Amino acid sequence: MAASDVTPDARSHAPSDATAPSDAPREAPAGATAFSTLIRTASRQQHEEAETSAFMGDLLGGRLGVAAYRRYTEQLWFVYEALESAAEDLRADPVAGPFVQPGLFRLAALRRDLDHLHDGADWRARVRPLPATEAYAARIAELADGWPGGYVAHHYTRYLGDLSGGQIIRGTAERTWGFARKGDGVRFYVFEDIGNPAAFKRAYRELLDALPLDDLEKQRVVEECKRAFALNTAVFRELGEEFPLSA
Repeated sequence: MAASDVTPDARSHAPSDATAPSDAPREAPAGATAFSTLIRTASRQQHEEAETSAFMGDLLGGRLGVAAYRRYTEQLWFVYEALESAAEDLRADPVAGPFVQPGLFRLAALRRDLDHLHDGADWRARVRPLPATEAYAARIAELADGWPGGYVAHHYTRYLGDLSGGQIIRGTAERTWGFARKGDGVRFYVFEDIGNPAAFKRAYRELLDALPLDDLEKQRVVEECKRAFALNTAVFRELGEEFPLSA
């Protein structure tokens, strides 16, 4: 899901100087569209298709049981395992490195959520990715190994979505299945190290605007962003087939 500003806090938790690009953010030429705006508007259709999938609509509408939410959370594990297992190797990369920020990492929170959803059982040995999830994770791994700009496209679609639309999923899960507010079961959506999500997202967009890429490479990143949403939609489609809405 794409980003939108949330509630402010006294601390911004914006990307620090240590993780910012070596040169100051470059302003777009007069009349030019900022890259953060371009990437958001160009992928709007794919974003909306993901948001309006039947599975997500049924989940957010409270029409599915906790088993569907658990299965969805399992799929997130594989996606974020691919994203975050590559993060350390990309930390020094001039394109992807500024986006590698531990405050965003989700695997530890996902582990706690899945421990809760599986009653502490050894879920890691038993859960399996859907074919669409496997393809999604494989694409992220491929890009992390060979195209940092493509990795950034997936980083953007996932983490800024978690900070924005993901909060709607958290609220629905708390109301529908009785999870404690921001507690086990929904910790994936709780960014404890980001006190001011709105300021953080503004800083993140400034990093996008400062990417040291030419116009052709930026267009490739935009196309990969669209692909990221399409891969996510494919996961929703397969989840919908596994959990068809009952009358």
